[in-house]
Amino acid sequence: MDILVIGSGGREHCLCWALAKSPRAQRLYCAPGNAGIAQGAQCVSLRVQPPFEEVIDFVRRHSVGLVVVGPEVPLVDGIVDALSAAGIRTFGPCKAAAQIEGSKAYAKDVMRAARVPSGGAEYFDTLPAASAAVDRAPLPLVLKYDALAAGKGVSIHRDRAGAQAQLRQIFEEKVFGAPSGVLIEEYLEGPEASILALVDGETVIPMLAAQDHKAVGEGDTGPNTGGMGAYAPAPVVTEELSGVIMDRILRPTVEELRRRGIRYKGVLYAGLMITRDGPKVIEFNCRFGDPETQVVLPLLENDLVDVIEAVIDGRLGQVRLRWRPGYAITVVGAAKGYPGSYAKGVEIRGLDTLRLGADRWLFHAGTAVKDGRIVTSGGRVLNAVALDADLRRAREACHDIFRQVGFEGMHFRRDIGHRAIR
Repeated sequence: MDILVIGSGGREHCLCWALAKSPRAQRLYCAPGNAGIAQGAQCVSLRVQPPFEEVIDFVRRHSVGLVVVGPEVPLVDGIVDALSAAGIRTFGPCKAAAQIEGSKAYAKDVMRAARVPSGGAEYFDTLPAASAAVDRAPLPLVLKYDALAAGKGVSIHRDRAGAQAQLRQIFEEKVFGAPSGVLIEEYLEGPEASILALVDGETVIPMLAAQDHKAVGEGDTGPNTGGMGAYAPAPVVTEELSGVIMDRILRPTVEELRRRGIRYKGVLYAGLMITRDGPKVIEFNCRFGDPETQVVLPLLENDLVDVIEAVIDGRLGQVRLRWRPGYAITVVGAAKGYPGSYAKGVEIRGLDTLRLGADRWLFHAGTAVKDGRIVTSGGRVLNAVALDADLRRAREACHDIFRQVGFEGMHFRRDIGHRAIR
C-alpha cells in the first residue's frame, strides 16, 4: 500500500517512521515533509487547502491507498470530508468532529453537555466585555483564544494588567488573526497529562499517557510553546486514574458527539490537569499530539497501518494495543528566540557524523534543504528521542544526541521528565 502523510513537523517524521515499519507500507509520500522526512519518504509540494483538489488529484494519480493527516488545520478545514467524498481512505476526524479543537467554546459546550469535568469558563467576543470580566475574575486566570493559534493561544495571568494586555493583543492587534472571541477560564492546579485515544466512532482505546512540557524554560518557567519535550508512560496516570478518565471524560465526550450526529474517528487528544478533585480537561485536540506522538509511537508494538485501518473501518474493538516496556522521552531543540521571533536558514551541524545507538532517534521538525545543506526552517527544529528502562538514562541519551548535533543558538530544556525523575 502506498501512503500519503500530511504535515511537516516532528510528529509527521515520527508518523512516517512508524508507518514505514509496516510490511504493508510500500511507497511513502509526505506533503510537504521536511529534510529529515525526505530521507525515508518522497516529499511533495501540494496545496493542502479547501477544496483539497491537489491532494485528491495526487492520490488518484499515484494510486495512494491511505492518507494520514497530522496537523489540526486541514482537519478543521474539512480535509477528511473532501477526501472521503472522493472515495479516499483517510485517517482523522471529519470537519464537524474536528471543531472540538477548532473552537474552544464549542469544546466547552460539548463538555458541559456531557458533564465532563473541566475548569469553569465564560466566552466573550468583544474587548469591552472581556475586559470587564477580567476585572472581576479571581486570580490567577487563564485566557484562551477561541480558534486555532498554533498552540500559542493560551496564557496564564497572575495579574490583571497582563491579562488586559493580552486581550488588547487579541482584539486590537489581532496577533492570532481575525478575533474570534476568548474564553476566560478558571485556573487549575496539578500535574498535567496527555491522553491520546484512538476512536472509531464507538470504541475508545487510550494509548499510553504522556506528559508534555509546554513552558520554554527549565522549571516550567517562561512563555508557553508548542511543547519543549515529553515522556511516556507518565506515572501520574495510574491504572485507577485511567479508568476514571475513560468513564468520566473520553467515553462521555464521544457519546455526546454521537448524540449530536457526529461519529468521531481518529485520535482524540485530551489534555488533562490532575487536580485534587480528580482529572479535569484543559483542552481537546483532534489529532496526534506533538511532541507526544514522538514518545508514544516508539513504544507501540502494533503495526500502525493495521491500527489506523481498524479505526477507519470501525473495527477498533478487535484491536489489542501492545506496548514495549520502559520509557520513551523526547527533548526538543529549538531556535534562538523561540517561542518569539527567530531566524531561519541556520545550518545544522553534525548530522552526517551522528551516531545513534539502539532505540535512539532524531526526528526533524523545522528543517529544510537549502543549497545542499540542511538548515533550520521553524521554531522547534529537532526532536531527540530515546527509549530505555530508566527514564533518567533515556534523557541523558537525548542530551548526548544534542552534543553531536546542533546549530547556532539552539536551546533545549535539560529537565524534561523532572516530575518522574527523583
